[in-house]
Amino acid sequence: MKVYLLSLGAGLLVGIVYSLLNVRSPAPPVIALVGLLGILVGEQIIPFAKTIAGKEPAIVSWINQIKPHMFGHMPKGGAETTGLAEVKQPIERERS
Repeated sequence: MKVYLLSLGAGLLVGIVYSLLNVRSPAPPVIALVGLLGILVGEQIIPFAKTIAGKEPAIVSWINQIKPHMFGHMPKGGAETTGLAEVKQPIERERS
């Protein structure tokens, strides 16, 4: 329940900022994407600061926290990851 209340509070805060900037919701695509980028970067400030405060090298935070969260994992591609392998196997069995 606490997460939902925090989410509602964040939404209210963003709504107030949108109102102050005279931006209607939903925001135009470019404004919305810049806002999402700000959210994504803002989420990383506290973990990065904790790493620096813990006297660890900044690269530790980049490799373990920031890079995976901001850039995600690239898809591997191929039939195994797209679900085509599951579809292909029954068809091959029917032909034999």
